[in-house]
Amino acid sequence: MESHKEYVSGLGKESKIPPEIKGWNWGAFFLNWIWGIGNNTYIAFLMFIPFVNFIMIFILGAKGNEWAWQNKKWKDVNHFKSVQRKWLLASLGIIGVFFPLLFLSVSSALKGEAYDQSLSIIRENQQVIEMVGKPIEPGYFILGSISTQGPNGQASLEYNISGPKASAVVYVYANKHAGTWNLEQVVVNDEENHKKINVIPREN
Repeated sequence: MESHKEYVSGLGKESKIPPEIKGWNWGAFFLNWIWGIGNNTYIAFLMFIPFVNFIMIFILGAKGNEWAWQNKKWKDVNHFKSVQRKWLLASLGIIGVFFPLLFLSVSSALKGEAYDQSLSIIRENQQVIEMVGKPIEPGYFILGSISTQGPNGQASLEYNISGPKASAVVYVYANKHAGTWNLEQVVVNDEENHKKINVIPREN
């Protein structure tokens, strides 16, 4: 049986790859060029080339362990595994912070005049009050899109509301004309209790 001494790292392509480290490297996949600097794998800078970067993240994930072993000196296999595990944990930590912040920023951008108008009308609608109870509180997140071109625009929004009796999903369609938002349709849907209220029905 071959001993671990034969697997010497940091010799470039002359380094034999230990069977124990073969496999996917999530740190290289998620942190790509940052991981590349820390592991002397500068081919990861191809991430800065448009179109190539999309393919490169998968190549880094598949070849990351091999390249890191070849390009950097490691004490032994256990040392290598320990460091790569830290890269994985670091990537998960960054993702755990980045994506919620991104989602919150997108939701904040959608909380404009159309959103405010729809929430105000919903809170005053007696049918909605009877369905979910009072006070009516909106959820933190908003889905959808808003597009504007000069004084005109369109909005398609979806968000949750809740009250003492039930929760529901709100669907909003609005148009902006001459700088003013007008609600075209507002629907409140309680899927659990199979109730739907057309607060502002769409005109045919």
